[in-house]
Amino acid sequence: MDVKEITLEELDTERFIAEKVQEISSEVDDRVAISALSGGVDSAVVTMLAHQALGDRLKTYFIDSGLMRAGEPEHIVSVFKKLGVPVELIDAQETFFDALKGQTDPEEKRHAITRSFYGDVFARLVRESGSKFLLQGTNYTDVEETVAGIKRQHNILEQLGINPEEAYGYRVIEPLIQLRKSSIRKLGKALGLPEEIYSRPPFPGPALAARVMGEVTPERVRLVRSATTIVEEELAQSGAFQYLAILHEDRVTGIRDGKRDYGYQIEVRCWESTDAKIGSPTRLANKVLDRLAERITTEVPGVVSVTYNITKKPPSTIEAV
Repeated sequence: MDVKEITLEELDTERFIAEKVQEISSEVDDRVAISALSGGVDSAVVTMLAHQALGDRLKTYFIDSGLMRAGEPEHIVSVFKKLGVPVELIDAQETFFDALKGQTDPEEKRHAITRSFYGDVFARLVRESGSKFLLQGTNYTDVEETVAGIKRQHNILEQLGINPEEAYGYRVIEPLIQLRKSSIRKLGKALGLPEEIYSRPPFPGPALAARVMGEVTPERVRLVRSATTIVEEELAQSGAFQYLAILHEDRVTGIRDGKRDYGYQIEVRCWESTDAKIGSPTRLANKVLDRLAERITTEVPGVVSVTYNITKKPPSTIEAV
């Protein structure tokens, strides 16, 4: 792998910010660039770096794929408006669900999301804006896991031999590609992002599609979105690195009102980690697990089973798909 990691111990925040602002400014010059803001800490930090470098020559878009947390698109647009960064919300739900229709293989789903982001949505925005540059929050772990063949991250292109300029008509700028999550959080704080953004749990690029086993449909996304809201509410004060809900593919047997009920199974994962390279399940108290099971089976329609992952990474991974 050609990318050289800058560790948290090596990171000089002030120097890094100054260097990246200069690099972005130099590469884009007097032209326009697009920032792909998803609401996660990586893309938020990239957006702030690009805003410093380019000012009103930066066009920031939040792509509503239909796969985000409840209320996420509107919330992130509001947060960045307060920071002085205008964000345009793009409704692309139909594009993504059409691409995911009938797909059940994890890698095929990731390919479908990659094609939708880069070949459909951003290619159109590039044409309409006249920009030839796309800024995105690729980090070192994304590259490492993809190159190692563990899991293809949807935002990895050049490391897989894909030339975005030839394939899609624009160049991709990745200012954070040498950093892991802990270093990016440190940058986010230094750049003036609110703590709710720079300290929030990691959220995958494919969004809730990475947490639906089997076909990704609007109905199944609604289920895992509801479970995600509960998990994030209950575990927000846990101090864990990341916590999430996963919707399993097959229905399982349950009991409601004294009768057999075939319903959905939600798996909860909660992780201790610093860099997402390795992780251990958080040892949650039984009363916390009981409350998660009670709320999810009561508040999420059709769910009859809640399980908790107890396997370390490796051999497990933080996300399921």
